[in-house]
Amino acid sequence: LWKIFNGRKKEGEHFRVFPISNWTELDVWLYIQHEQLPLPSLYFAHNRKVFFRGGSWYADEGILKLKANEKPEERRVRFRTIGDITCTGAMESEATTVAEIIHELRTLRITERGFRIDDKRSEAAMEDRKKTGYF
Repeated sequence: LWKIFNGRKKEGEHFRVFPISNWTELDVWLYIQHEQLPLPSLYFAHNRKVFFRGGSWYADEGILKLKANEKPEERRVRFRTIGDITCTGAMESEATTVAEIIHELRTLRITERGFRIDDKRSEAAMEDRKKTGYF
């Protein structure tokens, strides 16, 4: 990479390189499987107290205020991403191994970000975050 950009960089200019930014969620899990990387149990399906909102299950941890029609219940879920508990949704799942997650991903028709509350606020939520420097 240095050879490509050496001599083209201007004073005060910076390059940012994101080597896996074009990987899919499936690519990441296939890499995890190939390298046999250990993972925290939170990535796998487990029974958890959750409530349903906007097409996703959210952890009932007392942080998000439940609406009148929302009732906590125990479900077997897994989180496709681990992040801010106020916007990260879970999906119903039985996947307790990396191989089971890979199988599950090959049949899903909703992206990982489809389970996030903040992405449902607007059609351009991701682009809005890019503009403000989130990425």
